Amino acid sequence: MGVLDNFPRSYGYLLNYRAEGLPRELFALYDAGGRPGAGEAGRRAFGIWAQLRLSLGDKGGHEHPKEVLRLVREVVEGDIPWTFEDTRFLWEVADALSSCGHTGHAELYRIPLAAIATLGYSERRQILGDAPPWHPAHRSPGRAALRKDLERVLTEPPEHGPAGVVRSLVWDGDPIARAMAGKYAARLAHPAVLPLLKHWCKAKANRPSEPWLAKVRTLLTDDGVAVLREILSRVATHRESREPGGRVFLARHTALPLRGMLWTCEVIDAPWVSTLLGDVATNCGIGRNGTGGAAVCRNERLANAALNVLAKRGGLDTVGVLARVRARLRRPALLAKASEALDAVAVQEGLSHEQLVDRTVPAFGLGPDGVREEQAGDCVVRLDVDGPVLRFVNASGRVVKAAPQSIRKDPVLADLKATLKDLKRTQAAERLRLEQMLIVERELSWQEAEQYFFDHPVTGPYTRALIWRLPDGFAGLPVRSGGGWSLADASGRSVRPGANTPVRLWHPIQESAEGVRGWRDHLLELGIRQPFKQAFREVYLLTPAEERTRTHSDRFKGHFVRYGQAKALLEQRGWSGLSIGHWDYECGGDVGAAVKTLAGWRASWGMQVASDPQQDAWGTASCAVTDAIRFRHADLPGDAPLTEVPPLVLSELLRDADLAVAVGSLGLDQQAAAGHDGYWQSYGFGELSETARTRHDALARLLPRLKIADRVELTDRFLRVRGQLRTYRIHLGSGNILMEPNDAYLCIVPGRDRSAPSVFLPFEEDGGMLSVILSKAFLLADDTRISDPSITRQLVAT
Repeated sequence: MGVLDNFPRSYGYLLNYRAEGLPRELFALYDAGGRPGAGEAGRRAFGIWAQLRLSLGDKGGHEHPKEVLRLVREVVEGDIPWTFEDTRFLWEVADALSSCGHTGHAELYRIPLAAIATLGYSERRQILGDAPPWHPAHRSPGRAALRKDLERVLTEPPEHGPAGVVRSLVWDGDPIARAMAGKYAARLAHPAVLPLLKHWCKAKANRPSEPWLAKVRTLLTDDGVAVLREILSRVATHRESREPGGRVFLARHTALPLRGMLWTCEVIDAPWVSTLLGDVATNCGIGRNGTGGAAVCRNERLANAALNVLAKRGGLDTVGVLARVRARLRRPALLAKASEALDAVAVQEGLSHEQLVDRTVPAFGLGPDGVREEQAGDCVVRLDVDGPVLRFVNASGRVVKAAPQSIRKDPVLADLKATLKDLKRTQAAERLRLEQMLIVERELSWQEAEQYFFDHPVTGPYTRALIWRLPDGFAGLPVRSGGGWSLADASGRSVRPGANTPVRLWHPIQESAEGVRGWRDHLLELGIRQPFKQAFREVYLLTPAEERTRTHSDRFKGHFVRYGQAKALLEQRGWSGLSIGHWDYECGGDVGAAVKTLAGWRASWGMQVASDPQQDAWGTASCAVTDAIRFRHADLPGDAPLTEVPPLVLSELLRDADLAVAVGSLGLDQQAAAGHDGYWQSYGFGELSETARTRHDALARLLPRLKIADRVELTDRFLRVRGQLRTYRIHLGSGNILMEPNDAYLCIVPGRDRSAPSVFLPFEEDGGMLSVILSKAFLLADDTRISDPSITRQLVAT
């Protein structure tokens, strides 16, 4: 029986996937009693053969024949030129044997330890580093038994300096680890910080124990706090990188000391701690590549650690941070943890979640006019919520855009720059929070609306641009009235509600078509730009086709979408559970559904892989085709008839689907993808979706105000633009262009032309398609001035 025949069958895959690389002919020679020659290949094969001889079969055991042990020592003492691949295979064999009952760990790992000692330290760490979950290293008791031997081969010698000291502890599996062993090495290896770093590397439990925290308090120094803050700030903006094992966010050995740093924040009393913890929780808790995914997040352990410390800190200063984190995350376990932390603070204060967030949105020191001024040297720095932006008033009183050279290192400016970043994040969270209030029909008292919304320097500019509705149906925009606020409708009639009068955001589904048109015209007349679509919000009413299909909607079925983009938008809007790709076809890995619950109703939107597995490298799908949308109620079995779904719930969930198609459709591509010509043609130039029809309505109001008004006209599906050279039709759904008279396709890739005309838009829109269409219209109306050869050669072509 040959050496390969005696290997445990449960780990036969190890030999099978190495089949082409194994020197089977030499193994057969050694099985027959042959000896290696002087050649390097033969000696290396003999060493691997000796390692395989340590197999005692499927049942394992402890006692190895003396002849085998003699061979092992001969190999260890020999001068064999091991390669990286040889060494990795030796460790894999030892791990496999250890995992299936071979208990002689000292003998199993004798050759692998000798081989790895001949490699550089970076290669050693790579071999002993993170293995996939199915790998026997995860179940091998042998590595635990070799703790001291492993520490010996991984610890770099003193002559490698501070970098070697840090690498020995945190390894170098990602850019954060390499920065710790590079930029921060001298500070981390300093005697005042090194004991702390070693203690951080022991953060192996789910939560810090009291003894662990007690030791942190004795080891913590000002230098340790400073380097901790810098490294965690780096983690808060870190992205995935390409490493030898694939795309990596943080390697396991890097995450361990980082978790220790997060735990240490529990004993640091400084104003920056809560914000930094929130940034780390968000960046580690969102999906891979920053998608906001629910199925897989970047590093759940670090996100958990940051949220746990925030929960322990408690207090009103953590509420805004937790609210921002909760708005970004989609993973259910992390959302639950953020909600639990908010619950704990809410109970302390006697408020609901929503009321707690209302009262703790930071004002950033802004005055009632949304401006904060600070003196920096001989310059006044203004933080303005409108933008938001920093403006500078120099010594002569002139406003300049850039910071004068004299204050660029001033700590006041550094503080305001950090505040500006926080302000931008808060504004994004507030826009999302207000839109959620619209969707769930949250009700406030008029006093709460005045105090925490209209008068707030950050939230106020948004809420004052939104339409609010009273119980009797009266709706209006907030306007300052004496010492308080009133609501003024589109006709100018004003109402001053009582302090306890309920008020909620107005939704167009509750208004007549004439009333909606009136509000749209009124906003344009006043030049009010809403933070999200409210007056111009799409409404999706039940169609006759949906009444016939009864329990499902086919309105957004059959669209081919870029899976990553569509999934990212859905997750941003609260959908979860969608994960499809080229895996496990027998169990439906290529089919999935995105789900979202709203007001007790659960929508499920099916999708299926529609891309080539080879092009996708047998991983996540790059393209998917959409299926029907179904609804269920928590208290009812089976799919519900669409007629029973509340109109607002149906409209908002279908709107999410329309937005996902509008952002991810292959019909938006500059040319048809292979095999999708028919779909590209139908989407790129066909009937308009509800989103595109709203765009049509907005253009009907905007065009008469433009300087190119005499050169444009709206048709049912196109914006027709009359240039000097040709006449063009821009599709209102895709932005694709056809040239008259022969409908030749004109390809124009949208750019970032800062000189393009600035046009007022009545809402901060999804995807920017309205802006793209208008910029193309301005360009084509003056087509004789186009100089880009990629466009001009299409204009003259017949």
